[in-house]
Amino acid sequence: MSNTLTELKEKASQLSEAERAELALSLIESLDGPDVEDAWRIEIERRISQIERGEVKLIPGDEVFARLRRRLGAIPTPSSFSQ
Repeated sequence: MSNTLTELKEKASQLSEAERAELALSLIESLDGPDVEDAWRIEIERRISQIERGEVKLIPGDEVFARLRRRLGAIPTPSSFSQ
């Protein structure tokens, strides 16, 4: 590992959680090529078209999470942490 990277990691570890999150997002975005936004736009348009044509069934978020909880077992939910 280069000295520069070691120094950056040390400095980054001293940032607040919010600052580290902002830095992480910035670094991840820097890895995306210029075509990423176009690819997401095309994918979003494709999915909207599928919905409009009735090719896919939408599932309410509450139902999705209930299914996941059943499938994964008793995983604590954020609201259970305060109890």
